[in-house]
Amino acid sequence: MQIEPGSVGTRAGADGVPHFLAAGSRALGEFRCADCGYGVVVRAVLPVCPMCRGSSWEGPATSPYTRSRA
Repeated sequence: MQIEPGSVGTRAGADGVPHFLAAGSRALGEFRCADCGYGVVVRAVLPVCPMCRGSSWEGPATSPYTRSRA
């Protein structure tokens, strides 16, 4: 996952709390809606979630909705 310089990161901080990206943020990679878990792959700007209209996104590393790929 890559994020444009100056964007908010998606990895958990030192306190263990994940950071989120808002709809409209420039991003590149796979993200999950923080509200409903809907997944998107983005190459430019994060949209508003098409399922629940949520506006917070997080990367798969911190999302509770991420499936393990075993």
